[in-house]
Amino acid sequence: MGTKAEEFGVPGVAVGVLIDGQEIYASHGVTNVGNPQPVDEDTLFHVASVTKTFTATALMRLAAEGKVDLDAPVRRYVPELELADERAAAQITVMNLLNHTSGLDWNLIDSGEDDGSLAAFVAKMSELGTIAPPGARASYSQAAYNLAGRVIEKATGLAYEKAVAALVLEPAGLSNTFFDIDEIMIRRFAVGHNPDGNGELRPARPWRANPVGARGNNPGGGIASSASDLLRWARFHLGTGDGVLPTEALHRMQEQTVALRGSTLGDAFGICWFLRDVDGVRTIGHGGSGHGQFAELLIVPERNFAVVSLANAGPDGYPLNQSVTRWALAHYLGLTEDDPEPVPYDETRAQAVTGRYEIDAMNLDIAVEESADSSAGGSADGSADGSAGGPRLTLAVGIKPEIRKASDTEMPSDYPAAAMGFLPGDGDEYIITEGGLKGQRGFFTRDGNGTVIGVDLAGRLFGRVPGAS
Repeated sequence: MGTKAEEFGVPGVAVGVLIDGQEIYASHGVTNVGNPQPVDEDTLFHVASVTKTFTATALMRLAAEGKVDLDAPVRRYVPELELADERAAAQITVMNLLNHTSGLDWNLIDSGEDDGSLAAFVAKMSELGTIAPPGARASYSQAAYNLAGRVIEKATGLAYEKAVAALVLEPAGLSNTFFDIDEIMIRRFAVGHNPDGNGELRPARPWRANPVGARGNNPGGGIASSASDLLRWARFHLGTGDGVLPTEALHRMQEQTVALRGSTLGDAFGICWFLRDVDGVRTIGHGGSGHGQFAELLIVPERNFAVVSLANAGPDGYPLNQSVTRWALAHYLGLTEDDPEPVPYDETRAQAVTGRYEIDAMNLDIAVEESADSSAGGSADGSADGSAGGPRLTLAVGIKPEIRKASDTEMPSDYPAAAMGFLPGDGDEYIITEGGLKGQRGFFTRDGNGTVIGVDLAGRLFGRVPGAS
């Protein structure tokens, strides 16, 4: 563990493995480079989007109790919902929120003053665009899960956090999982880290980045938890749902609802869970990326196995967690998963996709750059690794400058240009081959004339900006 943490330059990491009913833990490093405390299996990390699995499980319980109909329009529970697209606002169902087929853009970035509540978040959703009609395609949306949290509030009459605690956390025995910053700060917790201009890691501020207010982002990514509690969570989802869900409802969450194409997230979405076959064996999982903190939870139901990896540095916490989970699958289960190799650089294909793409909060730039070293991504002589120099295709992604400027708080680091390459086949699938997003896969979307109009990255559809370079 220490070797991998040092290899990726991550100050602290906590790993847990569940196999044959036994829990195995390994930890390395410190919570904070400025105020170091040792990391262990009970150290709290901001697990960000892993929170969505708690939100989805809470809604499944409400559905089992007849308090929410997953196929009903969201407006049945949140009648005040307004979107830029009125037809979408009327059609989006609760299930569309849970399996990322709502068509809602990634998130609503709010730099103004409000009370931080989910009601305030929903009141501003009229500013949020849509990328497709409801049900037409999967596109990972933080906003969808924050709206799902408001459904929970309306169905229970409780604040989202109290409802999830009562519906899920307490009956599942998760005593070390919290939303409340006051609960987190009296326990040992990890601090995120991001590189400064000189590449030196600095503690991330604020501790938990919430672009839409103190509570408005909680359903999509507000929980802090530990390796030990996340293994308890995995045990619950490997079990029968006792105290929370009927067994059939628990198992339904693990069944495919919509297929994914060429995605790092997996082969399909279940209800919240990412579904992926590894070496012919089905896995379910979810990751999270916070402000300099990364989390990965992977479960193998048919082997009664789970692994969790928590890291406190960006951007390399992500590839560290991927490396740990792959090692665990190979070491304990004999399951191997290797990244596919890109094809040699092709000038025509590269020029067809270069340009700027965007979602509401971020820009993504694809460009052709000259490579004079051994960077990955292809070369003029047809080699796949760029060792002979020549052009290569690169991808950079980051928060929009105007959003950074408007924010009163520090925001996560951007991902600088990194090599990418097309994957074999006739389609438009690609893989990133270096940097903090190494191993991320996605695909390009074309219109009826064959023109590239969008690119999927981490399950999010970025639309191409006309005329941008």
